[in-house]
Amino acid sequence: MQAPPRPILLLVFLVAFLDLVGFSIIFPVFPQLLAHYLALEGPESTLGRLMAHLQALAGGHENADFLVMVLFGGVLGSVYSFLQFLFAPVWGALSDRIGRRPTLLFTLAGTILGYVGWMFAGQFWVLVAARLIGGMMAGNISTVSAVVADITTPANRSKGMGIVGAAIGLGFIFGPAIGGVSSLFRLDAATASGAAFALNPFSLPAIIAATLAVGNFVLAYARFPETLPPERRGASTTNRSANPIKLFKGVSAPGVQRVSAVSFGFLTAFSAMEFTLTFLAVERFHFEPADNAKMFVFVGFMIAAVQGGVLRRMAPRFGDRKLAIGGLALLIPAFLVVGYASSVVTLYVGLAMMAFGSALATPTLSALVSQYAPLEQQGLALGLFRSLGALSRAMGPLAGGLLFWRYGSVSPYLVGALTIVVPLGLAIGLPRPEVEKAVA
Repeated sequence: MQAPPRPILLLVFLVAFLDLVGFSIIFPVFPQLLAHYLALEGPESTLGRLMAHLQALAGGHENADFLVMVLFGGVLGSVYSFLQFLFAPVWGALSDRIGRRPTLLFTLAGTILGYVGWMFAGQFWVLVAARLIGGMMAGNISTVSAVVADITTPANRSKGMGIVGAAIGLGFIFGPAIGGVSSLFRLDAATASGAAFALNPFSLPAIIAATLAVGNFVLAYARFPETLPPERRGASTTNRSANPIKLFKGVSAPGVQRVSAVSFGFLTAFSAMEFTLTFLAVERFHFEPADNAKMFVFVGFMIAAVQGGVLRRMAPRFGDRKLAIGGLALLIPAFLVVGYASSVVTLYVGLAMMAFGSALATPTLSALVSQYAPLEQQGLALGLFRSLGALSRAMGPLAGGLLFWRYGSVSPYLVGALTIVVPLGLAIGLPRPEVEKAVA
């Protein structure tokens, strides 16, 4: 079995890692962002009216103000993910036509522009515009996933996808940590606070994110090779649809639609868990921000270790389809252990199970999509796959938040466990990839 080129995989890892660090830097400062812009613009502003609607949604809950903060972060995160849903297939199809390298450079340049907008977001609408640009340009992960598909064989594809998964896991560890620390240092003291384009209290995290994006662009421009030869470039197009079931009809390959439905159900439940986890920890175990940070670092390192090490040894022996099924099956008890945890030790046991299960399922599902898709449609198939994943990450936090506050802290995890049964059943019915048939 031929191993994929190590230098290209290293570049893939660095591009994905730097992209996710920059993307996740904003996570810890969502609540403070709201407080800053609301105080700056007042209750009669567009933001103030939005806050009034969210408070009405919270009703008479004793923690209504906290709920509004949660929903604000969920709305911004969901808008970004929804734009990923719309645009990831566009960049994937474009990379099939013109190549991976120019598509990657274009989306990286757009990412820089989004961070610069956040840096100078003196008013709330500028921040929203910057997030819109960032969401539209979020095609980097789907493009480097297509690169992995270009340089790997079906038999070792999950190893390459594991590299992307490890980069994403580590990015989610370092990004929030950098964002939380850098937000303690304000750069806006000498600026006119009412100006639309001015430094804000969170400009330093934005500067760091923009610097990382610039470094990413320079790295890709200087070192990233083109992995899609001209003879394999087609004219793939995708017919957009508001119906997720019809989203993948542009990819003529059995198995792609089914594995994408599996991923959609899994990620919707998983993102609802991710979004509500800190609130469960605060409510049940009185976690402080430092405790929550340690919790996410633990989960991130578990995911990175499994995807970067354990998965690479297990994939050749068991195959991607069996590992995906095993990962999904493990998530069902993991959701229940976390949801019903009565001690911190039990919580961490559930989180370890959750991290292990998701670390198996995520890269193997990506590998299966690329194994089912024809060579000339790799970028489109993976772009559509990432797009549907982004839609699930837009829906999950809103659904999880509403379940949490309407029915209590256990409900997102109980519903999540029940939800995972559906993608698990679909995964069991997945067709065997050609690589498994060849070695059978």
